[in-house]
Amino acid sequence: MPIYDFHCLSCDRVFERIVRADALPACPHCGAAQVEKLVSMPAAPGKSAGIIASARKQAAKEGHFSNYSKADKARVK
Repeated sequence: MPIYDFHCLSCDRVFERIVRADALPACPHCGAAQVEKLVSMPAAPGKSAGIIASARKQAAKEGHFSNYSKADKARVK
């Protein structure tokens, strides 16, 4: 699932969430359901193995393993 940016119409904050394309999450700050999906800049692919390894280590620290194979998970840990 892709990461989307949202703007809360109630508290005027911007946040991002990993959700299905047709889903609208509640605001994590105020809990309001009145949010709008923003147009996000696409992420540029990492150009070096060092950047990719660093990003994977950070993702592992945050517990994001859903898109890694078992071999990739073993290398990150």
